[in-house]
Amino acid sequence: FDLGSACGPFAAAAHANAMVVLAASLVTKTGKPLVSRQYMEMSRIRIEGLLAAFPKLVGSGKQHTYVETENVRYVYQPMEGLYLVVITNKQSNILEDLETLRLLSKLVPEYTETLDEDDVVLQAFELVNAFDEVISLGHKENISVMQVKQNCDMESHEEKLHKMIILSKINETKDVMKKKASEIDKSKVADKGKGFGSSSMSGFGGGRPSAAAEMPSIRPEPIPVVAPKPAAARGPSKGMQLGKGKAKGQDILASLAKEGEAVEVETRPMAAAAGASSVAAMAAASSEPVTLVVEEKLAVSMDKQGGLESLEVQGTMSLVVNSEEGARIRVAVQAGANKAFQFKTHPNIDKALYSSSSVLGLKDASRPFPIGSELGVLKWRMQTKDESFVPITINCWPSVSGGETYVNIEYESESQLDLHNVEVAIPLPGHAPTVNQVDGDWRFDSKRSCLLWTIDLIDDSNRSGSMEFVVTAADPDSFYPIEVTFNSKKILCDIHVDQVEHSQTNEPVKFSFKKFLTTSEYMVA
Repeated sequence: FDLGSACGPFAAAAHANAMVVLAASLVTKTGKPLVSRQYMEMSRIRIEGLLAAFPKLVGSGKQHTYVETENVRYVYQPMEGLYLVVITNKQSNILEDLETLRLLSKLVPEYTETLDEDDVVLQAFELVNAFDEVISLGHKENISVMQVKQNCDMESHEEKLHKMIILSKINETKDVMKKKASEIDKSKVADKGKGFGSSSMSGFGGGRPSAAAEMPSIRPEPIPVVAPKPAAARGPSKGMQLGKGKAKGQDILASLAKEGEAVEVETRPMAAAAGASSVAAMAAASSEPVTLVVEEKLAVSMDKQGGLESLEVQGTMSLVVNSEEGARIRVAVQAGANKAFQFKTHPNIDKALYSSSSVLGLKDASRPFPIGSELGVLKWRMQTKDESFVPITINCWPSVSGGETYVNIEYESESQLDLHNVEVAIPLPGHAPTVNQVDGDWRFDSKRSCLLWTIDLIDDSNRSGSMEFVVTAADPDSFYPIEVTFNSKKILCDIHVDQVEHSQTNEPVKFSFKKFLTTSEYMVA
């Protein structure tokens, strides 16, 4: 909608200086936008830049609910691991903005069961529709939470009436079918009761037709089957060749990858397996009565000089009972110091028992755990700026020489973790680069316009590595943000399972235990 063309230049200027909300967003602690709704005309790059700058403006330990820059004001509210942010111009009424923020903060839990990234992204359209009910053309509407939910549900009296009519017709048709079926059954019984005599008389033409003959046939019409056309004559067949089509498909994908297309070629099965790993799949593969899986998700934000801006770890211990033998159990956990970690148990877990003896058991010891269902029994979280927790650091050194930019990028890992399937994504300003040297592998993703540097495994044999490539002359900032993904079979929290025992007999129960770490967001910007 072009304000200038619709209302004239003076009206557009007056509207730009009005007290308005520019955008309402849900972002992570590192500034990654999950849901963002703009109420003024602004480019995607502009809103992403504003949201990326927001975490750097929010100081730790401050009690303010807003921060200001030269052009805009951020009114925000922390919501567990996220921020609800309302971006306004500096001429807006701060009291009205706070009221808008308060109403939005009540709406978000109505549409998301848990305030995590996956749930927010899943409910993105519902959240955007709810935001639109609260804010119109940058101004807050006089509306309540119940009215927003009612408007978003879009219940229609005519639609309900139409559904009731359709349902009544379906019921009437079922009644008619039952009556017809009853009549057919009665006619069959009457036909059998007449016996052999009536059938012999009718055979000579002197008898009366049977009741079954008088009843109209209501058998369903057979569906005609079209016979396939005969195939053209060809040489002798070699029979079914398993995997041949798959091999051709892989050849096509490999050729596309060489041309710069972003395709998933099955060259890294460990990465695919790690990405698709789930507690349910691990439980299905286990032969033990109980399966315990610890998963940690790591979010890291670093600056261009390699300094740590934020690091957050979110971990979950999940339990799956595979048989009745493991339904009534207690889990003995051993944890280290873990000074910076905060632990929470499931509401059905006996917190007093865990606090006193580090044992995870149900409040009612006579009740069993559900069989075949995944249950997160323990969660933990840690936020720090201690660089000793950082698994890997990335440093980028671009330098312009003539009409070209030479980029040296290096990784360094001082952690005790072995990192699997490491991928470093470096955005590029133009075409595919010329790679002079690389430790590992690389490919160019033309759709994302980025260089993907991959290392299968980083352990004690290769704790550092580098790559050098050349592109056309470009601004050094155009090679950021750099994104890193990896997984590890070790975790940052010092925790493991000692034993699993029956809650009533105290006898040990066999169990399988696995743990792994993945990255939810790892960015250098």
